[in-house]
Amino acid sequence: MSEERPDRLTHFDAEGNAVMVDVSAKDETARTATAGARVLMAKETADLIRAGELKKGDVLSVAQLAGIMGAKRTPELIPLCHPLALSSVKVELRLADDAPAIDIEATCKITGRTGVEMEALTAVSVAALTVYDMAKAVDKGMRITDIRLLHKAGGKSGEYRAQP
Repeated sequence: MSEERPDRLTHFDAEGNAVMVDVSAKDETARTATAGARVLMAKETADLIRAGELKKGDVLSVAQLAGIMGAKRTPELIPLCHPLALSSVKVELRLADDAPAIDIEATCKITGRTGVEMEALTAVSVAALTVYDMAKAVDKGMRITDIRLLHKAGGKSGEYRAQP
């Protein structure tokens, strides 16, 4: 990987104290971030979700809403994250074609001084945990995998796109 790395961690001051990064001098720009995750499960579990036959209800709709709520609560969950006025949060869940799994993707947008990567990552994480919660009665062996940033744009560091 040839990513540019800062010479020091930005969440610590010169004395080693934890600090929220001061973004007041940054320009407001349009920023987006997209993250992804996958929940692997037994074929029977995927079939139950596809048929809408789980006792807890519509797994995909509930997890979608949970992901949106998670993005909005990110600064309450991740220390030193800035509270952001998100302009858009979109969470999509779909049953995978290549495996008994649910693929999750979340895109967050803002015009602001800091990025929304953590909000997108939180959205897919909370959505995946919700899938697990709703289906754990029939499949405790589900695995949440591949949580990662897929794309980000805006801000000083520019664009990032994950390798396939």
